[in-house]
Parts: sequence; C-alpha cells; structure tokens
Amino acid sequence: MRLKRTHLVTVVIGVFLSWNILTYYMLVSKQPGKITDVQGKEALATRLGKLEKDLSSQLAENEELLQKLRHLKEEADQRKNVPAKENPDETHPNQIAILMIACDRVTVSRSLDQLLKYRPPGDKFPIVVSQDCGHQQTSDVIDGYVKKQLVKHVKQPNLSNINLPWPQKKFVGYYKIARHYKWALNQIFKVFNYSTAIIVEDDLDISPDFFEYFAATHILMKNDPLLWCVSAWNDNGKENMVSENSELLYRTDFFPGLGWMIERATWLELEPKWPETFWDDWMRHPEQRKGRECIRPEICRTSTFGKKGVSKGLYYEKHLKFIKLNQKYVPFTQLDLSYLEKERYDTDFVKHVYESPLLSVAEVVSQSKSDYGTVRVQYTTKDEFKSLAKKLGIMDDFKAGVPRAAYRGVISFMYKGRRVYLSPPPNWSQYDPKWS
Repeated sequence: MRLKRTHLVTVVIGVFLSWNILTYYMLVSKQPGKITDVQGKEALATRLGKLEKDLSSQLAENEELLQKLRHLKEEADQRKNVPAKENPDETHPNQIAILMIACDRVTVSRSLDQLLKYRPPGDKFPIVVSQDCGHQQTSDVIDGYVKKQLVKHVKQPNLSNINLPWPQKKFVGYYKIARHYKWALNQIFKVFNYSTAIIVEDDLDISPDFFEYFAATHILMKNDPLLWCVSAWNDNGKENMVSENSELLYRTDFFPGLGWMIERATWLELEPKWPETFWDDWMRHPEQRKGRECIRPEICRTSTFGKKGVSKGLYYEKHLKFIKLNQKYVPFTQLDLSYLEKERYDTDFVKHVYESPLLSVAEVVSQSKSDYGTVRVQYTTKDEFKSLAKKLGIMDDFKAGVPRAAYRGVISFMYKGRRVYLSPPPNWSQYDPKWS
C-alpha cells in the first residue's frame, strides 16, 4: 500500500512540474506584441522574475519531497516481505497458524513437505515461514512453496550483528534466535492477527496425527486458564522409555517446546518482557509460568533431524536422535480428553502415583518384584534426584527447579517394560527454584 502511495505522489509531482515548466515556456516565448513603453516591459520582467523565483522555490520543495519519498521507498523495500496489517478486530478464531522458524537450512523442504502432507484440507492451519539469517538458497527453497500458494514467507529485517563482550560471544546465536522469535511471533499475533499459533522449527519431523493432536488439545487450552501451552514433545521420549499407548497425554509443569502452541493473549503478556537470549529457559522461570501448566504426549509428535545448530549438537548424539516419533494416527478430536481437566487429573494422578508400590532404584534396575506393573521411586533432595535419574536413564537436569517432563515433581516413564514414577514424598508442596 505504501509503494502505491509513493507512486501516486511521484506522478502528481511530475504533472505539476510539467505544468509549471510549460507555463514558464509560454510566458517566455510569447511575443510582447506592440508593447513599447518601459513600464510594460518592466511589469513583464517583474512577473517573469517572480515566476522564476516561485519555480525555484517549488523545485527545492519538490527535491525535499523526493528525498523523503526515496527514504520511504527504502523502508518499504526492507519490509517488502512483511504483509500489510490486517483488521485488528479480526483474530481468526477458527484458525491455528503454523509458524515455522527458519534460518539457513535448505532442508527446510523436509519439514514443509511433512506439514503439507499431513495438514487436513481447508484453511484451519495456515503456514507462515519466518526466515532469519538472509540465506539466499534457503529463501529460494521457501519461495518455491510460496509460488504454489501453499505457505507465506516473511523475513526478519534486522540481520545486524549483536556485539557481546568476550565471555558471551559464543552465545551470539542464542541472542539472534531470541530476537527472531520475538519478531516472528509479533508478525503472527500483531500483523497477521491470528489468535492461536503452533511454533515449529525448520529441522522437525512431525507425526501423522500432529494436526489432530493440536486441534483436540486446543479446545482444552482455550477452556482452562491454567493451561498456557500444548507441546508435541516429551523430554524422556526415547524408544525404550515410553509405552505403546499413543493416546496417552499428560499435564506438565515443565515448558517442553519443540512444537508448541500458545494463544495470542499469552504472547501479548510475554512480549513486553521478552528476553535477549535463552528464551526457552526464560519461559520456565516462575515469573513467566505463574503456576501454569502445559499438555504433553507420552509419545512425541515431533522429532528433530537438526544435528548442527547453535548448540553444536550438544544433546543430539546422546539423546535427541533416540527420541521416538509417533507413527500411529490417533483421532484425538473423537476421544474423551476430559481426564486432562485440572481437578480430575490431579486427583487421579496423585492417586495412581502414591498408591504404586515404593521400590528402591536397585530393585527397579534389577527388575525384582516383577509382578508390580507400576512402581514408584522416591527422591528428597536435588542430588538424590540427579543420582536416581542417571541410574534410570532419564534427563537429570532442572530448569528453575522443575525437572524435565515433571508434574507436581513427578516424572512418569517406562523402564524395562513397566511404568515408573520418580517422585518426591507425598507431602510435596512446591518446586525449589534453587534446584537448577
């Protein structure tokens, strides 16, 4: 729209200048006829002088205006990949936008192909790819999908370097990611004005029921103020640590990420205080979480093939490449998910956990008392938790005092074919942020 206005103004200026020049030419070239008296000639000279002065003034003003128009055009060129703002009163309540965060992976096509393969017919799940880094080859790949009108492509305009002092220079990638996330989420919620978004990255595979899972859990999230996200990820979702029950879902106090859904109201709350770096850990702080919870699956609905990235493959070889991706389609929208409602879930979950037989870690590892299909192992301190977690093969770190995948301090997983709850004592009341 801004470019159209610029073009219109330029045309108007051109017409105005042409008219002035033509008038000047006519006056200069017009024969004075039989004017012989001095006063007549002086009057004509005065008029011509005034006209020349007016034209000079007008040309100066036009030059200033043209400079402003050039500046506006430069801004428009920088933003040519950002869509015009839509009706602020229209928040697309029936749509869930897929926001893909991309950078310099030409294998973005692998993720896009799967999204398009499994996306149901209709317009419920529009796809927007937000690209950082300015990598042309990746941009060309994405534009191939844009030409087929399958996705929208926006580009982060701020590609400037971030200057950090020496000890932090190695983290510059994390700063750029946080900057990009903030810009991209603002596009989704403030420019496109979607009411809900699922955030994925350009190195994720998805399950056949990815969209079905989010469509069903979206209803739960909308109706429960204590649910602030839904995630496709289970941090302990390795092949031998999950059951075969693809339908099983949990509430969790831990923000999992890696394919996650939030609503516009949540983003408007987070955006003014968005951090400069390590945004995902920041999301896990009590000041952001505010006691709210997420939904996560037993079996992951995403897995990552991105070995290389800003983390330098930190967890990939030892952990991420072993995550199991669900392959069974579950019709979640046809299932009764009321067991996930807060009051009912808490009652049932606490009962299942603390009625399970209490075993030592040695008994679990040695598979003694194998007639117990579900058992509990108890921890009381941070160091005890870390020791038990390592022996049982689950993630042993904390974020703001919350273990990965935990709910009420409890981690649920499979160990050698039976359900194990690694849990605090029954009188547990809250997390300790110092356990980090």
